[in-house]
Amino acid sequence: MKFKRFVGLAVCFVFFAVSLATAPTFAQDRDRVIKTTSSRPINQPVTTSAPVTKTLSSSRPILTNEPIVQKPLVEKTGITSPLNAATALIGKALNYNAPTSTAMMNAITSRFGIRYVYGATGPNSYDCSGFVWQVFKDAGFDFTRSSAANYWNQFEPVTGDDRYKFGTLVFFNGLGHVGIVADSEGFYQASSSKGITYSKFEGYWEKRITGFRRVPQKQLPVMPATPAVVTATK
Repeated sequence: MKFKRFVGLAVCFVFFAVSLATAPTFAQDRDRVIKTTSSRPINQPVTTSAPVTKTLSSSRPILTNEPIVQKPLVEKTGITSPLNAATALIGKALNYNAPTSTAMMNAITSRFGIRYVYGATGPNSYDCSGFVWQVFKDAGFDFTRSSAANYWNQFEPVTGDDRYKFGTLVFFNGLGHVGIVADSEGFYQASSSKGITYSKFEGYWEKRITGFRRVPQKQLPVMPATPAVVTATK
């Protein structure tokens, strides 16, 4: 009995010794679990950074009361380049004297681009006969505003080279349209699509010419004669 107890104690001692000898090796072979810690304080809410939005700025200052730009009363739709009346008449054959012709050219060029409206006589719109009447009126002529057909019947016929003198009336489309001759190349008119403008005869218009008329010189107002100065004699 004593021998068996001794043997049991010896076995336990050997097992214990072996366990102590191998414990470090097992500890070294075991995977180490490293707990990662954060520098963020504990129990703080998790925040996510909002995306950065780049705002484009304009160099134009923001105005609280911007000025209102009003549309001009006269809508320009045709030729808008200003012309000097005297320059525009250089080299042209004229129906009337220089002052009258210059006044007519001024009346025409000052209205370039003004829109067409049927039956209108200005100042912000014209039809073809209204434009012709206003130009001659500004130059001092005195006749009643009427239609193109009435102008044809009222004024004197023109033939030959006189047809292409500045100031001659040119009629189109069976007296449905009238303009003012500039020269042999073209004429001035109130166009339904372009307003007051210059157009060339060549092409479209030359095929539609009905004829020519001239406002007679007698339509100019007669200037009153200068009263004679009577001096008293003794």
